[in-house]
Amino acid sequence: MAKQDFYDLLGVAKGCGADDLKKAYRKLAMQWHPDRNPGDKAAEHKFKAINEAYDVLKDDQKRAAYDRFGHAAFENGGRGAGPGDFGFAAGFADIFDEMFGDFMGGRRGQQSATRGNDLRYNMEISLEEAFKGKQTNIRVPTLTACESCSGTGAESGSKPVTCPTCHGHGRVRAQQGFFTIERTCPTCHGGGRVIENPCRVCGGQGRTRREKTLSVSIPAGVEDGNRIRLSGEGEAGVRAGAPGDLYIFLSVKPHRFFQRDGANIQCRVPIDITTAALGGTIEVPAIDGTRAKLTIPPGAQTGRQFRLKGKGMSVLRSPSRGDMYIEVTVETPVNLTKRQQELLREFAEAGDGKRATSPEAEGFFSRVKEFFEDLRE
Repeated sequence: MAKQDFYDLLGVAKGCGADDLKKAYRKLAMQWHPDRNPGDKAAEHKFKAINEAYDVLKDDQKRAAYDRFGHAAFENGGRGAGPGDFGFAAGFADIFDEMFGDFMGGRRGQQSATRGNDLRYNMEISLEEAFKGKQTNIRVPTLTACESCSGTGAESGSKPVTCPTCHGHGRVRAQQGFFTIERTCPTCHGGGRVIENPCRVCGGQGRTRREKTLSVSIPAGVEDGNRIRLSGEGEAGVRAGAPGDLYIFLSVKPHRFFQRDGANIQCRVPIDITTAALGGTIEVPAIDGTRAKLTIPPGAQTGRQFRLKGKGMSVLRSPSRGDMYIEVTVETPVNLTKRQQELLREFAEAGDGKRATSPEAEGFFSRVKEFFEDLRE
């Protein structure tokens, strides 16, 4: 049975480029792969045929011979191998290399550079700094690109050369019967290049450890747990690879007066019994460093809340502010003088019984009395 033309088999024109050829091969290989067509002998034959076609057309010398002589160029020993070369051993190795090499770091000749690691820096700030924002400097120990060799690892005036073992592929293959075994090149350790004259400063690593100072801008309104990303300020990449990023994780210290609730602030303020009973005006601190006046109405009870609009925290990336909530606590007087005790007794005796001065207490004990009366019935 006559073989199908390799170009027709892959669905490409005779003068197509390498990218178009590879794109067509990937599509067909995925379509006819045995894992997607279990038990289908026709799909298996098709898979072998497209691997054979691609193996020939991707090689410039083989392609030139095929364009001139067709299939006859590889018959009667012309190709130096039998049809079995395009079986599953070669097929699986090629398809993983061509289809997944880009995603798994296995693309030939492009393994030398590796992105550096990301770094984490923990920073604690005060609530006032979270309100106002902050510009500060931090010192971070990290691996940076060697200045002497510019991160290449090679001594000045020289450069890494192609690995003689894997010829720049970063991997070596060995045929073991039915299978093709592929492993990382032991000479270049997957880099594809070797350094014959290592840099004396970094010892060929391309990176040196040092502490660098960075300027950090903390915006107003940040909250506990927020993080700031400094792109490219992480560890330098291996073999002149791109650097990683630095992530600054923020934690806000507890405040002696305020408790934060999102953009709002809560503050607990004790007031004396006279102010609670007669009313009055008090001054309370605000997070922006100012003082705010608060009017207490007569008869204020413990737990009463007052809202001061626009006196809360800054809102991240917004000109607005939250509110401040004041919760008053009525303080019972202590260390009374004899005269003060006498006045309180006179106050208690002055009640005429027509107006309750302590409605909550009187209401509670009234209900207690009813409770015991119900038990006796």
